[in-house]
Amino acid sequence: MNSVRTRNLALTAPAALFLAVFMIAPLLLMLYVSTLERAPFGGVVWGSHTLIAYEKLLFERDLAGALSFNGDYIAIFARSFRLAAVTTVLTLLVSVPTALYMTTVSRHRATFILFLVTVPFWTNLLVRNFAWILILRNGGTLDQCLQWLGLTSESLDILYTPLATGIGLTYSFLPFMILPTYVALERVDKRLIEAAFDLGADRWRVLTRIVLPLAMPGILAGAILVFVPCLGAYVSPELLGGGKSMMIGNLVQSQFGASRNWPFGAALALVLVVVLLATLLMWRVVQRRMEHAP
Repeated sequence: MNSVRTRNLALTAPAALFLAVFMIAPLLLMLYVSTLERAPFGGVVWGSHTLIAYEKLLFERDLAGALSFNGDYIAIFARSFRLAAVTTVLTLLVSVPTALYMTTVSRHRATFILFLVTVPFWTNLLVRNFAWILILRNGGTLDQCLQWLGLTSESLDILYTPLATGIGLTYSFLPFMILPTYVALERVDKRLIEAAFDLGADRWRVLTRIVLPLAMPGILAGAILVFVPCLGAYVSPELLGGGKSMMIGNLVQSQFGASRNWPFGAALALVLVVVLLATLLMWRVVQRRMEHAP
């Protein structure tokens, strides 16, 4: 028994060490920095502890030192969650039909489609978002195509709007939804589908009663893979949204960069991590209830 426990500890030790060094230690450092006082010219005053950074999330002080509610940062958090949720839904609407089609074609064609899905990973994310600037800008590719087709007569003014940010996020994270969804749908036992058709079920009932429920773990995994990184996205909101659709990632970067307010930036990052963990925990509770539902 002891030998088995020792072997298990030895096998898990490298992963535990990796998590401790590259995940837990940075989080503890950020927690410590968030409790420090900001230096007059940026950075922190080491050893001088305060909770002003967390107070700034919800309140601001006037010249007399009185506190008043400030909802600007809450609005940025809400916008980030909204864009992340919309992006997750859009990628889901595209991924499920695509993955379903891939399960109905030959193995050779499905492999080719997977190849096309992974092609964007060959190019840096920054370059791909610059390409979207050329497409969405006034007089760009999209405007020219729509005007050539006679659908519009003037520019759409899409660039530097939340819509442009949503388009960039959806494009960037779409492969993360397609791949796990396809794997989950591919593992569905085809005999169950054939049995449902033999019993008189139509295609819609087979899809909603058999295929999607069996593939739900993969779909939920894809949703998490999209929602979590999308919530802290930086490149797409910065390039495609401009200053009109700032998200949490942009706010954190500005605090560590131009504003040089390290404690507030660390507090924002920690709050984001806590909110994400709470969201994933609630998601897991809902998933367990769905699994044990009669």
